[in-house]
Amino acid sequence: MSDDFTIPELPPVVPIEQPQNAILYSGDLTLARKVVSIGISLLLIVSIFWLVNYIDEEGVFSLRPSEEAISYQGKYSEMIQLDDVSLDGEGISVCIVDSGIDMTHPDLSRLSLAGWRDFISNEPEPYDDNGHGTSMAGILVADGWIKGVAPSVDLYVAKALDGVNGQGSDEVVAQAIDWCVEQNVNVISLSLGGAPGILPFNPFSGRDSGDAASDAIDEGIVVVAAAGNDGGDDDDGDVAHPSSEQLVISVGGVTLSETHWSGSSIGDNDGSLFPLLLPRQDPNKKPEIVAPGESVPVINNQNSWSIVDGTSASTVFVTGAIALLLENSPELSSDNEQSNSDTVTQIKQLILNSVKAREGQEGHDNNYGYGLLQINDLLIASGSI
Repeated sequence: MSDDFTIPELPPVVPIEQPQNAILYSGDLTLARKVVSIGISLLLIVSIFWLVNYIDEEGVFSLRPSEEAISYQGKYSEMIQLDDVSLDGEGISVCIVDSGIDMTHPDLSRLSLAGWRDFISNEPEPYDDNGHGTSMAGILVADGWIKGVAPSVDLYVAKALDGVNGQGSDEVVAQAIDWCVEQNVNVISLSLGGAPGILPFNPFSGRDSGDAASDAIDEGIVVVAAAGNDGGDDDDGDVAHPSSEQLVISVGGVTLSETHWSGSSIGDNDGSLFPLLLPRQDPNKKPEIVAPGESVPVINNQNSWSIVDGTSASTVFVTGAIALLLENSPELSSDNEQSNSDTVTQIKQLILNSVKAREGQEGHDNNYGYGLLQINDLLIASGSI
């Protein structure tokens, strides 16, 4: 028997006659596939465009801020002359006392904290379980969709407010301010009076945030604080503590049209018997200055963006402006061994000389302060440019 394999002969192939419409059908199918493919591509493009630009205009979840937020940012930057300066705060150190900071936000990707301290839970790594602190930090140092006023400052963050409702005791805030002083910072930013009830104040609790702020100022450190958000019918008659302290810079809020924001707290500068309050004199009348406080675009602790109201935000715009001033005029910085509370008074006089008073305003206004923050004019007033 042979081991050779032979391939059996296959039957002849009988051609099958194509139906007359076969070619036409094949062509229709090819055309349909192209139409479907193009349709799917267009649908994906429209979906991505919608996702990036229109999902959640309130900023709860989006890949970028809303067009409204971007527009507001541009208007406010122009309003306070931020577009007219090229400084970025390099070499100046700022300490924010607030609810913490969420370092995972994309607009903070270039940020490296100079220091962190948690006075609530003593956690070694930065976090923000409330969101307020992240929003405030972004106004100062964000470098993404949101552009901070002074993005190159050395930033220290002290968490002194809790995550439940953003409240904290005055004693803990005082400890946080003291920690900021120990870090030898140049500016301390306190957006603490910026929300109703955010800082319960007990005048019999011993050393408080006002004492701590005054001690910092004695060393030449500039302390900036929110005027408060109880304006209008609910106003208690004066700016919030600790912005009520004489040499603390108290900041009120304005709208996109440069008018007084209705929620911004009024200053009581005539004095009163109860509570005992001596009349305030220039340049220490409250609030000293106003800045953007309504519809302010901010980052949040949800890796997204929001639009907020409040003198908390106004405070950080002024904090950033002071950082730029100190970068431009280092002789005014607390790094100068000769710096003290007199230096801070000099800075407050520069504010008085450079702000934009509203139409018809003469001198100080209890709602509008001495006027609206003008960053470039502040630098010019220092005489160093």
